[in-house]
Amino acid sequence: MYNSRSRSNPSRPSFGGSRFSGHNGSGRSFRPPSAQGGFRRSFGGRGGGRGRGPARVNDYVIHDYIRRASVKPTIAPVVVAPVIAEDVLFESLNLPQQLIKNVVRHGYKTLTPIQIQGIPAIREGKDVIGIANTGTGKTAAFLIPLVERIMKDRSYKALIVAPTRELALQIRDELRKFADGMPIYSSFCIGKSSMYTQIRELQRNPNVVVGTPGRLKDLISRKALKLEKFSMVILDEADQMLDMGFINDIKEIISFLPKTRQSLFFSATLSGNINGLIKSFVTNPVTISVKTTETTSHIKQEVVQVASTSTKVDKLTELLQKKEFSKVLVFGRTKMGVERLSRDLFSKGFKVTSIHGDKAQFQRQQSLRMFKEDVVNIMVATDVAARGLDIPNVSHVINFDVPQTYEDYIHRIGRTGRADKTGVAMTFIQ
Repeated sequence: MYNSRSRSNPSRPSFGGSRFSGHNGSGRSFRPPSAQGGFRRSFGGRGGGRGRGPARVNDYVIHDYIRRASVKPTIAPVVVAPVIAEDVLFESLNLPQQLIKNVVRHGYKTLTPIQIQGIPAIREGKDVIGIANTGTGKTAAFLIPLVERIMKDRSYKALIVAPTRELALQIRDELRKFADGMPIYSSFCIGKSSMYTQIRELQRNPNVVVGTPGRLKDLISRKALKLEKFSMVILDEADQMLDMGFINDIKEIISFLPKTRQSLFFSATLSGNINGLIKSFVTNPVTISVKTTETTSHIKQEVVQVASTSTKVDKLTELLQKKEFSKVLVFGRTKMGVERLSRDLFSKGFKVTSIHGDKAQFQRQQSLRMFKEDVVNIMVATDVAARGLDIPNVSHVINFDVPQTYEDYIHRIGRTGRADKTGVAMTFIQ
């Protein structure tokens, strides 16, 4: 949905129209992590009509939570590829001329650490587990060697699986940039889009299939997607897919792939349990970690005290009116709450759009496009926008509702401060 600043303009574009009811704010609070690094939650407030009393949040608890985000170490990798000197140019990789031309034309000059270590390992045919902070170039790290491989072998086929439609779309768009002008065909398979169109695309025998787990399973069951000849599988944001309900889907999808294949798993966070599960899918993997902290020093983290749920919108409005809040991503907990907050801000004269699971795919793509292209400068979203999306120049991330988990917090605030730019993350508590 797009909301223009002018309330009096009857011709303003309007998309969506999903139903919504009263939004009640966060009502969630966090307790300090245990000595073992656990993350315990307590729930309160009047969220979801469950009859709970209002939440009480201790200042020290929240500040301790944020401090934890800035110092928590990553899991020790099994194998760490040697670090190469900084400022490595893409031209030094000896890529095919058309590929290097596309890479440079789309703004890529020097390699990031995950690319410096990951690209050579992938080019050598190794299985790779890549762990790096969000916004550090993981997508290019696996797409560039993939395109190179297809250029050398036109029969080569790869499957890329992402947890959300938005992330899958972003990967597809990046792939098209790198493969521009080359005879490389891809298919895009996500839910809430035409199954018929996707089946027709698969009949064209694409080199790369990019999709979400549910739709990929549907296409496999219809025998429209046959994976026996696929030589590579890539899971992006692997921890989310395996840890949040996609485990069985991923296992089923991988069971249709040949045993002899190259497997790549990329993520910004990787718990010990998920790390062990992933390793059951790979053979002698190189685990590459270029990450020392969960959040980077150029993201300033703040807590905003609000007296009650009813004053949260007023406080948010006060902040958004400030000049420095030039491009803001606001996270809410529920789909209905996000839609209501978006409309509340619209009624106050802000250029705002929203994104959540109740919107049709074309509406979600429209919202993302307008936010990326600065048609609007505020986007209100559920956690569907928290993972992997590369939205340039987000000045602030505001947790209007406290995230459910520590990992959700990390991924939310990672939408700002990208590509070594500074950013601010603010969390509302009451």
